[in-house]
Amino acid sequence: MLEGKKFLVAGAGGLLGSKLAAALVNDDAQVIAADISLDLMKKRLVSLGLDTNSPSLSCIALDLNDTTSVVDFFATINDVDGAVNCSYPRNKRYGAKFFDVSLADFNENVSLHLGSSFFFIQQCAAYFKRVQIPFSLVNISSIYGVVAPKFEVYDNTPMTMPVEYAAIKAALLHLSKYVTSYVGDSAFRSNSVSPGGIYDHQPEQFLEQYKKQTLGRGMLDIEDVIGSIKFLLSDSARYVNGQNIIVDDGFSL
Repeated sequence: MLEGKKFLVAGAGGLLGSKLAAALVNDDAQVIAADISLDLMKKRLVSLGLDTNSPSLSCIALDLNDTTSVVDFFATINDVDGAVNCSYPRNKRYGAKFFDVSLADFNENVSLHLGSSFFFIQQCAAYFKRVQIPFSLVNISSIYGVVAPKFEVYDNTPMTMPVEYAAIKAALLHLSKYVTSYVGDSAFRSNSVSPGGIYDHQPEQFLEQYKKQTLGRGMLDIEDVIGSIKFLLSDSARYVNGQNIIVDDGFSL
């Protein structure tokens, strides 16, 4: 379904973005892989078996909070069929518990993540208006953009669910719907995927407590999420617009 299409993957050096880029290339799509650190992204893609010199894969450095670079990038392309924003910008103090979050840090993290997501969405829409070819945008939200956190899964661990994350992911869902309504053209699609927790070597106590809130799967692997993203990028979803697919094995029930 994706053969011969070209997709931009922003945040392709991250846990989700790198594996998504690899999956798209393996499905015979062309990929523009973008991340703030070109070297780290290339190393991660190579570790997944990709050839960064392949004609199917272009690697670029792109900071989504650098508006000039983002505008200049979109001005150079004219044949991209869709984009996925897997980026996750945040400051060094991100992840503090609720009462320890300062207003300055809250505002900075919302600006870095939600602000850059807004600008990326805006530029994807402007690109579509310019080239007038079908375009599918997939935004990565979260179950915690849909439901309130279940704080009991963090009991007896150093972890928490950052308040900035909840605010950002909830707002991102509405931004996705907003641009869909604003552009008002079925050829431009903006949808979201909201994963449950993704396994990344979290503490065993957390993993056990999280699993009890699901129907048995527990934390997801990246591969559990990629199928929904590929569906939304494909022509099989050509009239799916402004929607959110939750992939969480019942965590949000």
